[in-house]
Amino acid sequence: MRILRYVIGAFFVLGGVMHFIKPATYTAIMPPWIPLHKESVAISGVAEIVGGIALFSDRTARFGAWWLIALLVAVFPANVHMAVNPEQIKGLDKTGIPHWALWLRLPLQFVAMWLILLATKPAERQKVHRDPDDQQ
Repeated sequence: MRILRYVIGAFFVLGGVMHFIKPATYTAIMPPWIPLHKESVAISGVAEIVGGIALFSDRTARFGAWWLIALLVAVFPANVHMAVNPEQIKGLDKTGIPHWALWLRLPLQFVAMWLILLATKPAERQKVHRDPDDQQ
């Protein structure tokens, strides 16, 4: 599962970097009731980068998994807002993304959470059976 963990980690690092390269894309999907759109986009970008990097190390992978799952929960309202109100998303009409894809993204976030957990599942520890009479 290490390869899957690295792929997911790289995906989140790249996604986090994109928050700084194209911040308008992310501020556009923010629901109006969330304050400080630019700051929230920057914070979520850093959070994606931190979580993605955490997946690269065996020591921090489980932390990174729960960090990224919490992040996916936190950004879920923005994705719901985008699916429910696509006409409010500046520039979305120019992307060519069909509205059904915005709805598909919602359950895919739960699939992403499952994949993160799967990729960071601790390896089964091999049980060593010892003979109780064996005094080493």
